[in-house]
Formats: sequence, structure tokens, C-alpha cells
Amino acid sequence: MSQNREQSGLLSRYFRVSLLRRILAGLLLGTVCGCVLGAVPDAAAVFVDNTRIFGDLFIRLLKMIVVPVILFSLVTGAASISPSQLGRVGLKTFVYYIVTSLISVAIALVLANIFRPGLNMGIVGDAAVTGETANAPPLSQILLDIVPTNPAESLARGDVLPIIFFALVFGIALAVLRDSSDEKLAAGADRLLELCSACAETMYKVVRGIMQYAPVGVFVLIAAVFAQQGPKAVGTLLYVTLTMYVGLALHLIIGYGVLLRLVSRLSFLKFLRGAYPASLTAFVTRSSNGTLPVTMRVSEDSMGVPRSVSSFTLPVGATINMDGTAIYLAVCAMFIGFATGQPLTFDQQLTVMITATLTAVGTAGVPGAGSIMLLMVLESVDLTVTEGSAVAAAYAMILGIDALLDMGRTCLNVTGDMVGSVIVSKSERVLDESKW
Repeated sequence: MSQNREQSGLLSRYFRVSLLRRILAGLLLGTVCGCVLGAVPDAAAVFVDNTRIFGDLFIRLLKMIVVPVILFSLVTGAASISPSQLGRVGLKTFVYYIVTSLISVAIALVLANIFRPGLNMGIVGDAAVTGETANAPPLSQILLDIVPTNPAESLARGDVLPIIFFALVFGIALAVLRDSSDEKLAAGADRLLELCSACAETMYKVVRGIMQYAPVGVFVLIAAVFAQQGPKAVGTLLYVTLTMYVGLALHLIIGYGVLLRLVSRLSFLKFLRGAYPASLTAFVTRSSNGTLPVTMRVSEDSMGVPRSVSSFTLPVGATINMDGTAIYLAVCAMFIGFATGQPLTFDQQLTVMITATLTAVGTAGVPGAGSIMLLMVLESVDLTVTEGSAVAAAYAMILGIDALLDMGRTCLNVTGDMVGSVIVSKSERVLDESKW
């Protein structure tokens, strides 16, 4: 009996500590543990093999709720806004995402030209290094695939863009029905909206429960990354890693900080304090979609973004707003060009700017998706990854530290989503400024 009370007391003390502090503790302990294990490869392998299940469980729990959160929140959000307001919110959101993506690629290219990562490395082909062939579909096909032929199939497969498209169309139609002059139709639409809203609220409750497990997941995931990737990242590819993270930091400060201050007259430091839990979750899980439930909770509870706006801007942003991924694509393309003795010309850099922006929009918000998109960007500037080529060797080096790069770019992606939601809410005069 006393043992049960002691266990209950430990759990009670655990839950009394704020979630943010618990997650931070998991991050710090995981970093220290990973660095120690990295010095003993055999011990690192044993640790990773035996603890992977705990990190995978955290990611699976987050992925479990992604589709229902996106569906119900988008339908509820779109249906809760009048058609005229939805048009304004949608236009402002789209313009913000495109402008910030272009700014991010421009910053990355300027930095890459200054730092010149990979210059004079003189990488040559090696038959032992194999690459992958990028089969990039035409832009027309990418746009066409956004429209689902079978929404149920898209929901089952977790195809985010088709789900978003269907949910928006359904929500807009529901909003129109609510304004119908036919009282029977309007009443039915209101009841359907109440049902969707109840489903969304239920999922948010599930989110809060899952987040109690986050500190454990954070510890295991961070420890595994540092044990496996840390030494390699700070060795051969330290310079390209540094270039990219400087780009991420500059875009965070210049792109987001200036926008918040000049456009919305809000404190950037207060934003960072409020956004920290979602940004940290994104950094660890490396998944914009997986972090989405946390992003929505933080935006509403800490920043005063109303549900009517966050349920529209954040799910869309988790899929099409990929500023961090755009920086990654530009820096890595420049690195591979320098490392293989084929530095990109000005025209090629313009091509990278356009391709990285469009490719980032279509990048899945899941871990590692950016490395596949990089193949398409390289293809656009004639740096084709083929078996035994120098480009394949340089690409393989990037893959070696992709986990570390992925954490930074995903963190910026999610942070940018929250900035956009705050700016749009402020411009619509619905932001709860008492949170600031």
C-alpha cells in the first residue's frame, strides 16, 4: 500500500511541474546522454535499439491524431467564418506564406555565396556510393493531385493536401448553408457544425493527454540523434550545418521578427516565449504535421489566436509553409555544387530560388521529406544524382546529417506558421492582445 502511495506521489510531483520544464529537461538530458553514448559506438547501438520504441511511440501518437485534427478543425474553421471573411483570411495567409518563402531562399543563397560551403573539396565519383534518381512530376500534376478523386481514400492514406482541399470545400459549403434563407437547411448546417466542433474539441483533449508523454519521447529522440549523427555532423559537414543554421536564425530574426514588429506592432520576444513549446516539439519530432496539434494549442492559449483563424492557417501552413525546408534546399544545392567543382551560376541560383519555393510548398510535413525534395531541386540545375557520380557522393554526405538539419528546418517551419497566424489575426482585429 505504501509503495502505491509513493508511486502516486511521484506521478503527482511529475504532473505538477509545468509541461514546458519537463520537455526542456528531456531535451537537456537527451543531449547529454547522446553525446556520452556517441563516444562508445557499441553502447550507442544498444541504447538506440532498445529505446527506439519509446521515441517511435511518441511520433505515432502524434501522427494518430493528425488527420482527424486537420479534418475537423479545418471544417469547423472554414464553416465558422463568413464567406467574405474567409476570402480575406485565405488571401492574407497565402500571400504571407509565398513572401516569407521567397525571403528565406534569398537569405540562404546570399549566405551560401558568402560562406561557400564545400568549396575546393573536390569530391569525385565513387562506384560504391549510390544515389537515387529524382522523378519529379510536372507542376501541373502536382496541382492536379491536390484535388482528391476519393476523399475517403485520401483520409485513409493521410494525404494531407487533398484532405485540406476537401475539408476547405466542405467547410465553405457548410458556411454558405448556414446563411441559407431556407431555415431547415440552415438549422441542419448549424447542427453539423456543432458536431464537427465537438469532434475537434475531443481531439484537442486527446492532444493534451499525449503531450504528457512528450518529455519521455523528447529524451529518447534527442539522445538517439546525438548518439548517431552528432559526431558526423560536427566533423565533415560542420560548415554546411553552420551555414544552414545561420540562415535559419537570420530568417527567424529578420523575416519573422521584423514582420511581427513592423506589420503587427507586437513583441518578438513575447512571441518566442509563447511559441517555445511548439517550436521545441517540432525540433525534436521533425514533423510539421505531427506537431500541428501542439501548434494549435500554443497559438490559441499563449498567443490569443482565435480558433476561427488558427484552425484555417495552421493546418494549411503545416503543409505549404516550409521556409526552413526552402533554406535547406538552397544551402544544400549550393554545397553540392561547390563540393563537386560545379558552382551554380546566377541563372541556376534563380532556378533554385523558384524551384525551392515551389518544392517546399509540396513537401510533406514528416521527418526526412526534405531530402527527397532536394533530389528534385538538384535535377532542376543539372546536378543529377546518379550511381557512382560525384553528385551522388555529396548527396550521400548530406543524408548523413539530415536528421540534424531536419530538426532545424522543421522548427523554423512551425514557428513561421505561428507568426503567420498571429499576423493574420491581428490584421483581422480578432487577436486577443491581453496575451501580449
